[in-house]
Amino acid sequence: MRALLLFLLLPTPGLADDWSDRKCALYQSAFDHAVAALGQDGLRPGFLKENDAFIANGCTGPEKVCARTDQEIALANMLTVMTMSEGMASTFVPFSCAP
Repeated sequence: MRALLLFLLLPTPGLADDWSDRKCALYQSAFDHAVAALGQDGLRPGFLKENDAFIANGCTGPEKVCARTDQEIALANMLTVMTMSEGMASTFVPFSCAP
């Protein structure tokens, strides 16, 4: 019985992979919707390129996206809230700027 309980409590690799894929798909959808809502004015090409690289690598890579303009910061804040609403941790989003 104890072994069964332990088995049920531990995440299986397949489910973890599915959740990782789902989180990335949700992030990409949230990004697309947020950009559509806010527009691209004030978003630097580098910001968009960094975000595209994060998504292209399955949202698991070491890529960091640095939000510098007011519009980028607003988008980053919106995406953080949107992804948290989908059950992701606030640490999922790639937003960070090197010192």
